[in-house]
Amino acid sequence: MNNPIPRIAAVHDLSGYGRSSLTIILPVLSAMGINVCPLPTAVLSTQTSGFEDYVFHDLTAVMEQTLAHWKTLPLSFDCIYSGFLGSVRQIRIMENLLDHFGKDSRLITVDPVLGDDGAFYGPMDSEMIRGMKTLVSRADLITPNYTEACFLLDRDYKKELSMAEAKEILRDLSAMGPQRVVVTSLPLKKGFNTVLAYETIHKRIWKVETEHIPASYPGTGDMFASVITGRLLLGDSLPAAIDRAVHFAIHAIRNTFGHNTPQREGVLMEKSLYQLMTPENMSLCELLEGE
Repeated sequence: MNNPIPRIAAVHDLSGYGRSSLTIILPVLSAMGINVCPLPTAVLSTQTSGFEDYVFHDLTAVMEQTLAHWKTLPLSFDCIYSGFLGSVRQIRIMENLLDHFGKDSRLITVDPVLGDDGAFYGPMDSEMIRGMKTLVSRADLITPNYTEACFLLDRDYKKELSMAEAKEILRDLSAMGPQRVVVTSLPLKKGFNTVLAYETIHKRIWKVETEHIPASYPGTGDMFASVITGRLLLGDSLPAAIDRAVHFAIHAIRNTFGHNTPQREGVLMEKSLYQLMTPENMSLCELLEGE
């Protein structure tokens, strides 16, 4: 069944306060003209970074019931997009979703949410890494940060990285199955944020380097991965999609930093949504190597 508007099944958690996961993903993709069908993995009173004593309600049983209902409907998804999965059981649900709906999808995005700054997020462990490797092998696009890339490849986390090592990480991740690999937060140049991307089909490596802003906001990874996913679904090339994602993220982060709002509330992306559907004139992506 052809969808007149591109449709995404978004498997992520939902926080009542603080911009992250579905509270970022829904408005960003909707602003791009894409229909989002959320399959929440958990409901939280707040996002987790910077908050204590938050309420966390696991929705594994609801996920299973929802998927069972979806299977009875004449549904199809142009894209299946997963983020935070809180248990191996939820990874199995995601695999079930792919088994049933993946064959009709044009794009499968896996954002392998496992950790940051060299450490696991709360519920993550080695069993979750094994399950996430299986999902990565079935993805068209993956968007790990550097820490998550190390976990997936069983590599040691290093605070400084050479370009040769970074390229090796990209190729090793691609060898796991995904056709497009985008890795963020690579520690290549002090004072800068570096994103590298690899396309298996063309064997091309792309780089975007931006000056570091001295603030850390939750949800920026969700925002970045969502824009890339949306733009690819709308027909952009990988470098064009990354350009759009980086411009949007920079605008939102700088605007938020200028207002000096509490970092735990996330970026003021509402003030930047209009940028997602306006022409972009400046390219930030640099081709490092390729055919």
